[in-house]
Amino acid sequence: MKGEPQQLEANEWILNKPRWGAFFQTSVEKILSGQNISTLVVSGCNFPNCPRATIYEVSERDFRTVVATDAVSGLYPQGEQELENIGVAILKTREIINRSLTQQ
Repeated sequence: MKGEPQQLEANEWILNKPRWGAFFQTSVEKILSGQNISTLVVSGCNFPNCPRATIYEVSERDFRTVVATDAVSGLYPQGEQELENIGVAILKTREIINRSLTQQ
């Protein structure tokens, strides 16, 4: 509950975040850097709050950012356009899976 990650699988963690963005007072950036992760796929509930805050935190740290549009509630066309304007890739979950499978 203090923003420390709990490892679920080899490359899968979960953490409780104290504020809207996933980076605020958590060790998520340290974990990502330690794993040499450069791309994040974001999903979440209620786009105007937590997902948007996290997406901007991800972007300002220069990670490549992908939003799974069908896995983010409350996402609206103007929000998608704003994200594209800052370089966020807007894709459906199936497209993300297909791309990751072809890159393996």
